[in-house]
Amino acid sequence: MTKMESIQPAEATPAGAALARPRWRRYAWAALPVLVIAGGYAFTHRGAPPAMAQTLPTVTVATPLQREISEWDDYIGRFEASRTVEVRPRVSGAITKIHFTDGQIVRAGQPLFTIDQRPFAAALAEARAGVATANSDLALARTNLDRALRLVDVDAVSQSEVDRLRAQVQAATAALAAAQARVRSRALDMEFTVVRAPIGGRISDRRVDAGNLVASGEGGQGTLLTTINALDPIYFTFDGSEGLFLKQKRDGAGNGAEVQIRLQDEADYKWTGHLDFTDNGLDPRSGTIRARAVLANPEMFLTPGMFGNMRLASGRKVRAMLVPDTAVQTDQARKTLLVVDRDGTVGVKPVELGPVIDGLRIVRSGLAATDRVVIAGTQMAMPGGKVQAKAGRIVPEAQAAADPAAGGGQQLIGQATFAR
Repeated sequence: MTKMESIQPAEATPAGAALARPRWRRYAWAALPVLVIAGGYAFTHRGAPPAMAQTLPTVTVATPLQREISEWDDYIGRFEASRTVEVRPRVSGAITKIHFTDGQIVRAGQPLFTIDQRPFAAALAEARAGVATANSDLALARTNLDRALRLVDVDAVSQSEVDRLRAQVQAATAALAAAQARVRSRALDMEFTVVRAPIGGRISDRRVDAGNLVASGEGGQGTLLTTINALDPIYFTFDGSEGLFLKQKRDGAGNGAEVQIRLQDEADYKWTGHLDFTDNGLDPRSGTIRARAVLANPEMFLTPGMFGNMRLASGRKVRAMLVPDTAVQTDQARKTLLVVDRDGTVGVKPVELGPVIDGLRIVRSGLAATDRVVIAGTQMAMPGGKVQAKAGRIVPEAQAAADPAAGGGQQLIGQATFAR
């Protein structure tokens, strides 16, 4: 028993080792891929530098530009002649001569048409002969009266005869006056045979050629010969809304206020004048009021019928804050500006805007003079985020064109100008 017991443990030991060996080998083979992957990652990243810290975006900021400005209101209107005349004959007859070229500039009193003068010359000669007859009759009546007055003293002529002779003198005097009036009338007819320009200006084309008969008439019933428009000065008429009318009234602008006009093919307001008429009431159907400005037009360039864009000075100057128009952002129905605090935090300010002057937008409210507005790099500035602010300056685009460092852009025409 003792021998067998001593042999059995000896036989059991190798068998247990044989059972344990496959287990640790399985563990080794399972851990081998993990070691290979870890070794490869360490080999490929042994030379990589450490990750760099994230830098803040840089934006350009500046305080609003403060300048004195003159505000304007915009209107659209049309040029009209300051005076227009339809030329019609004052006597009837045949046109014998035309003394102008269609469309030329004429002066007041210049001959335009000549009507056949022969019938009127004959009528004038007849009237003058009537004056001579009336003079002869008056002389005879006065002689008879003087003779009768000498005979009254010797009772050779009755008082009734003297009264009759005195009546004849008065009748002859009246007849002479009538004959002289006929001469003046016939002389006027003779003068009217030459149709002259009643005003100076640009004449239209002739409506009647030489050789045609024309007729005079009352109330514009005569034959229309041509028309003349007075162009210097020239009128610019426009309609304004009730709101703009009230604004102008409250600002104290009225007749005499400066206006500036630009034509359809012009970028600048180069034509200047002043307001000289405002109608006495608003049209209840449209809610507008008619007004008129007058402009000098010595070269006759401006022509009736032209359209123009007009701006009317409000009559006062104000000090305004201006920012680049490109800095303004739209948040649904609001207009906003991005501002940067002292600690670099970006904020949003809703603002009320005005017109544009040389690329700068007027800010009516919502912005303080000390606010640092983001004028460049707005796409990198997120509200509530941090940025690195770089100081800049705001200049009008007229100056920016001469200063490359200030930037440039397309010039915008606004409803306000810098005060002069």
